[in-house]
Amino acid sequence: MSETGSTVPRRELGRLLRQTREQASVGLEAAATDLEWSRAKMYRIESGQSPVRTPDVEAMCRLYRASSEMTEVLVSLAKESKSKGWYHAYGEVIPRWFELYVGLEAAASRIRSYQHALVPGLLQTADYAASLARSRPGATTAEVQKQVALRMERQRILTRYLPAAPLLEVIIEEGLLHKRMPDMAGQVHRLVSASQEPNVSVRIVPSERTHAHFAVAGSFVILEFPTRGARSAEPTTVYKEGLTGALYLDRTEEVRSYAEAWAALAGDALSEDESLALLTEIKERTHA
Repeated sequence: MSETGSTVPRRELGRLLRQTREQASVGLEAAATDLEWSRAKMYRIESGQSPVRTPDVEAMCRLYRASSEMTEVLVSLAKESKSKGWYHAYGEVIPRWFELYVGLEAAASRIRSYQHALVPGLLQTADYAASLARSRPGATTAEVQKQVALRMERQRILTRYLPAAPLLEVIIEEGLLHKRMPDMAGQVHRLVSASQEPNVSVRIVPSERTHAHFAVAGSFVILEFPTRGARSAEPTTVYKEGLTGALYLDRTEEVRSYAEAWAALAGDALSEDESLALLTEIKERTHA
């Protein structure tokens, strides 16, 4: 593991470069030959194992005939991959319209999400997602529609066949289920149905136990990735979203701290069956 900070920008850069090359129907050997690089260098770049210079990224984008928008993202990621620590601030270095987290989420084999204020994005209904999107200052109708469409598209990973759908484990605070929001009844119904899917676990921390979690530093997501042989293809990554940006952590000690926080939350949460019973009770009350 690199000690210079998060490897997320470099890994995502490699993933996107590979996807852009494949969409352009350019083979690895052909690209390496045209760029006068070795096959090994191409592999290291696309697997996120080594940094890549901005001029090299620009050369690859020209070869793959990438759009100006995608070129902007790739060049920005190349610049960020050299920084010692990484905090992704929306609208600053990486374009605001580019959702870096979506790429990590789609590549994960296990997703653990703790939320104390909002229903996790992968389990939100369209109406709930639209209400959240409209709450952002200055949000236009077009932006709200785009955010909702993206959220609904993200949810398709839970039912995909190949690669196998990830295991989603969610822990949420009971209090958020009692918030007055549009179609909250529909959102609770969605949680009830999702909790019965074989790859989804929904557990609730009851209101009387939430006081024990004030020390937890807000909501977070732990993403784990498929293994290649005995090793994970990518390091486990913690994602924390804030008001103006998002933090990506993948150092061993950082991940361990959040894994311990998750274990503490799981210890206080209701079991899956108890959580389903509580969700069903809340659903029946909201429809009463």
